[in-house]
Amino acid sequence: MTAVSAVPEELVITTMTMEDLDKVMEVEKASFLTPWSRQAFVRELTENAFAVYVVGRLGSKVVGYAGMWLIINEAHVTNIAVHPSYRRRHFGERLLQELIDRAKRNNCDRMTLEVRTGNLGAQAMYRRFGFVEQGLRRRYYTDTGEDAIIMWKDEL
Repeated sequence: MTAVSAVPEELVITTMTMEDLDKVMEVEKASFLTPWSRQAFVRELTENAFAVYVVGRLGSKVVGYAGMWLIINEAHVTNIAVHPSYRRRHFGERLLQELIDRAKRNNCDRMTLEVRTGNLGAQAMYRRFGFVEQGLRRRYYTDTGEDAIIMWKDEL
């Protein structure tokens, strides 16, 4: 009997399309207390000329996604989510790096985002990428009233 070695699947990141929305919604609902609606994603993909969204796949399964708006020379991260079953595998870092790379290709030199004060894991990841705290938005998250830390990365 021979042993079969399991080769881990590689995360493949591609531009989000309308065909991805069912799987993106699964990630969204598993990740957030108050998920975005499907229609919000539809608007981002079809009506928002500033929006850039990507998905991370393992085989045919969407395990995460990320999005941002590109406005003049700045990128504003709107969301990054990895399905809870696939966290702690650096997929969030890969998605963030993809946003940074795409922002640079679009002549952005700065990037900003908001993160919940209680989301210490995400804050640590952003710091590893060179983001620094620049302010606070009080009661920013309407679902819990939690504050948001405003973070900036000034040199992409």
